[in-house]
Amino acid sequence: MGEPQPILDPLTPAAIFLVATIDEGGEAVVRDLLADLPGLRRSVGFRTPGSGLACITSIGSAAWDRLFSGPKPAQLHEFPGFPGEKHQAPATPGDLLFHIKAEAQDACFELAMKIAERLSGAVTIVDQTVGFRYYEQRDLLGFVDGTENPEGELAATAAFVGDEDPEFAGGSYVIVQKYLHDLDSWKALSTTEQEKVIGRTKLDDFELSDAEKPANSHVAVNDQDENGNIVRANMPFGSVKDGEFGTYYIAYADDPAITENMLIRMFQGSADAAYDRILDFSTAVTGTSFFAPPAGFFDALPDAPAPAAAAPRESSETNGVVSGDGSLGIGTLRRS
Repeated sequence: MGEPQPILDPLTPAAIFLVATIDEGGEAVVRDLLADLPGLRRSVGFRTPGSGLACITSIGSAAWDRLFSGPKPAQLHEFPGFPGEKHQAPATPGDLLFHIKAEAQDACFELAMKIAERLSGAVTIVDQTVGFRYYEQRDLLGFVDGTENPEGELAATAAFVGDEDPEFAGGSYVIVQKYLHDLDSWKALSTTEQEKVIGRTKLDDFELSDAEKPANSHVAVNDQDENGNIVRANMPFGSVKDGEFGTYYIAYADDPAITENMLIRMFQGSADAAYDRILDFSTAVTGTSFFAPPAGFFDALPDAPAPAAAAPRESSETNGVVSGDGSLGIGTLRRS
């Protein structure tokens, strides 16, 4: 297995998530940045000792075809979106994902700026989210987030592609979504009601018993024993000025179908629940899929795709002379 990117490193207090689309003709600039990014990260990290600066770089399906020739991760595809009867998981654009994380926001910001400078004119940044670690690993709903993340070898097995796709072993499929919380409606619930929506106790973070836990609670719908394991690196984000508060959901998995099946259960329901009750208070506003290659991938990128052959241009011939503008070569007469 190739050396993975630092997906399993502990959550940091600070993060920036950048999602970009590649502009027409920007592929060469993007390839140059991808090849230089490990050194760029080291340079910024060296100037901020103790920051633990890391950048997990992921590539979307359509972008992969534009950037590289040769094999492609077997399960890489565009995020399909999941429309439910009451709530929607939209699919939104994204070719590149930079998950930048560190102990301090200044290191994240410096690297984000350098990436943007290098990609200027070649990409459009369609989303920038500044994440932060909140009290006791809680989200802005007040509940601890990520308790059920797998640990140790189980985490590695859950996150990283193995021998089933040896060309990309050590890589990981990534799905990101931004959720905006309706905190006014949420705070109108009692603590007991909130706990039934989540499926855990609020203060001490214990899972409710099966007798207490509703089938449409967030924990019940996303039961990893039933659905399979993923590694989440969710972070809160928000703006007091704009009154916007949310969770940046980011899931790493060895198979994107595991995460997608969870989203199907959340948005489209199952035999046990019509949908995940948390969606009455948290609205998904983005949704995009990527693949995070193993770290060594960026040290020796695959060749760029061969240029597409130009389509033959229609032309007219007169006495063996071809006129490139399609004319017959006799004044203003043109072939009809």
